[in-house]
Amino acid sequence: MNSGYALRNCTVIHGDMNRNPESNMTIVVNEKGLIQEIGKDHEITLPQGVQVLDLTGKFVMPGLINAHVHLFADGKPFTLSASENTLKFAFNWLLDTRFGRSILKKRMKRNALTALHAGVTTMRSVGEFFHLDVQLRDEIKADAFIGPNLLVSGYFLSVTGGHGAPFLALVGDSPWEARRNVRINVKNGVDLIKICVTGGITDAKMVGEAGRLQMTVEEVAAICDEAHKIGMRVAAHVESTEGVRVALKGGVDTIEHGSEMDEEIISLFKNNPNALNGYTALIPTLQAAYPLVALDTSVSKVNSTVKENSRLVYGSMLKGLRQAIEHNIKIGIGTDAAMSLVTHYDIWRELDHYLRQTSLNTKQVIHFVTKSNAEILGIDHMTGTVDMGKNADLIVLEQNPLENIEALSDVKMVMVNGNLIETPSVTRIKEVDDILNSVW
Repeated sequence: MNSGYALRNCTVIHGDMNRNPESNMTIVVNEKGLIQEIGKDHEITLPQGVQVLDLTGKFVMPGLINAHVHLFADGKPFTLSASENTLKFAFNWLLDTRFGRSILKKRMKRNALTALHAGVTTMRSVGEFFHLDVQLRDEIKADAFIGPNLLVSGYFLSVTGGHGAPFLALVGDSPWEARRNVRINVKNGVDLIKICVTGGITDAKMVGEAGRLQMTVEEVAAICDEAHKIGMRVAAHVESTEGVRVALKGGVDTIEHGSEMDEEIISLFKNNPNALNGYTALIPTLQAAYPLVALDTSVSKVNSTVKENSRLVYGSMLKGLRQAIEHNIKIGIGTDAAMSLVTHYDIWRELDHYLRQTSLNTKQVIHFVTKSNAEILGIDHMTGTVDMGKNADLIVLEQNPLENIEALSDVKMVMVNGNLIETPSVTRIKEVDDILNSVW
């Protein structure tokens, strides 16, 4: 990093839906990577030595925050419909080897950098193998390479036969076993705990299994108590109404995916005495289910069980999102990047889907993917808006995303913690793009 930057003559979109864009602005970034000053061009005296970037006609906004990703895959279609013995053989003899772990870590790094170059300056990774996400986060913090801000959960916490088990999850079948698994992840350096309260689409063997209850309230409560006592948040994979109820009663901080709500559930979201901050937020992942519903299985490469479970989950998840909007429940944005047909560079599609399927406008969805996400993840003091004293996590756009959200698909510059990527480069997956464009 040099002695700082001055981003001149730009229009600033603050990331806060209660503030209007401001034109003819200058943003000064100091040598520590913090936003030092913001103001009208004629009001700012530039510090000596800063590199001046003339951004006339361009738009600057906070870097995007993806609150639900996995780094182990890139979004190319895949299936877990193989037999358990086949999966076990592949895990033990290919993935869980020195060579396999090395390849996996390189893939994870590549996916993180793809996201960064696409404008995602902060990612919350909610389930990875071997705590490799912890290693990547630490390497970025140690300046081994310029990468996005990473919040990591390590392994899922699941039950015997549960979502992600046994390969991607620590398995526990009682409150005390669940506490032990929290402690294992904490010992390995995670930032948050990810639990699987219900079954999931990717590894369900029958229709309806995706939302089937797997954890008890007592197990969820033990996990949350263990995490909350050290100030750590708990994210819960949930794909049914009853699963949401169990997770909320146990005290989780975020519901991942979500489902249709009733009055009790709506009330618990807004006032949850067992959650770390007294409320629970909803992070739907519409992009992970919609294409599998809209596409023929010959194109999506999933089997009929996955397609039908996707239809059930997507319909209920969308109802839940609409209810959350109606009742002013805290909402964040996540894509479930890594799942089939969900790349690390297409977060704009999730926002676009919100615009198409709900009453939200562009100002609101940009607020959700920046300021609201930062608040939900507990990092709003550092990032999420363009404000003095915060990290210089910024993106530069040619077009105004408030007029067309797809402007976020063409990021001209990225800055993360004051490190400038002047010419971002994203290697797109044409096969996936073509498929998605056919249903978008």
